[in-house]
Amino acid sequence: MAAPSQPQQATYDAIVIGAGIQGSFAAYHLAQRHRDTLLLEQFILPHSRGSSHGQSRITRSAYPRVPYARMMPDSFRLWQRLEAEAGTNLYRRTGLVVLGPAGDPELEGCRRSLGDDHVLNTVELAQRFPGLRVQAGEVTMWDGTGGVLFADRALRAVQDVFRRHGGTLRDGEKVLRIEPGAVVTVTTTAGVYRAPRLIMAAGAWTGALVGSLGLRLPLQPLRIDVCYWREKEGSPGTGRDSPCFMAVGLSQAPHGIYGLPALEYPGLVKVCYHHGSPTDPEERDRVSPGTPRPNIDLLSSFITSYLPGLDPQPAVVETCLYTNTPDEDFILDRHPKFSNIIIGAGFSGHGFKLAPVVGKLLCELSLGEEPSHSTAPFAITRFPGVLRAAL
Repeated sequence: MAAPSQPQQATYDAIVIGAGIQGSFAAYHLAQRHRDTLLLEQFILPHSRGSSHGQSRITRSAYPRVPYARMMPDSFRLWQRLEAEAGTNLYRRTGLVVLGPAGDPELEGCRRSLGDDHVLNTVELAQRFPGLRVQAGEVTMWDGTGGVLFADRALRAVQDVFRRHGGTLRDGEKVLRIEPGAVVTVTTTAGVYRAPRLIMAAGAWTGALVGSLGLRLPLQPLRIDVCYWREKEGSPGTGRDSPCFMAVGLSQAPHGIYGLPALEYPGLVKVCYHHGSPTDPEERDRVSPGTPRPNIDLLSSFITSYLPGLDPQPAVVETCLYTNTPDEDFILDRHPKFSNIIIGAGFSGHGFKLAPVVGKLLCELSLGEEPSHSTAPFAITRFPGVLRAAL
């Protein structure tokens, strides 16, 4: 899908920077609204340099934070619409077990989003997830909507539908310069493009891009170890037909642990820590041999205690990027000085499932419309001192 050597068109109704899942959905919604839209990606597609690659992501209704819980029904509906438009299956319902210490605030938030009738007793848990060993004093809940999104397939689908609606996708074009104004000018390694509105959704590269526009957003890229663990022969309830799970509030894993059934690699269950090591996105894969991996040790200990049917040493370790904000809430807002530049960033490792709604909100903001969900929790102004005095 490499871009041609000369731009076919210099002027558009809208430009979106970043063809990950968030930027692609923003472009998709703009194209659905009959806006002539250019979607720019710095790497040749498909690639594994950002946060949207891989075969699977968890989706769920259980959310401790109210704004996301309110957005999830819309997100499920929009995923189903994309499935119908693309003519392909993007979601497998497996159910989701949420576990944590009784009274933990995050667990209680999930309980509020699901309802008290979703708490599992010991017998129900054993029926639904026989491979999970919960510890004394812990509570489990069942989210029947939980399941697996097929990530790579979903990203291809939204881009394909975007182009089918007349959108232009140009990959292998790194943005070199952004010139704000009533018409924004974007210069890349292959062309110069102009549009009255710009959406920036460049993942871990967003901080550097908005820095040129006078913003210092508190975005921290993290390198995440994505680990796959082999099932022991004859072990019950940890394989392809088991549910997803989330463990919250554990003292040994303060950022949480999540797992998905063995759908990507035969016999390998995906279990990851919801945190990582600070990194430069350009250097993510340059890890020196022998570098300590404390998060893998943490996961090994968790598996020994909670998932004894898995080998406690990972069979495959891959990497991914999170781009975190200090409060782990998204940034979905207009540039405080240039209102026709919209920023979507800081998805903090939990944005993929919400991408259809995020894309819609970014589209609405760029068109000057009232957002369909409140964006107040995602305002840039919650971080003081982000706008430089002089550009």
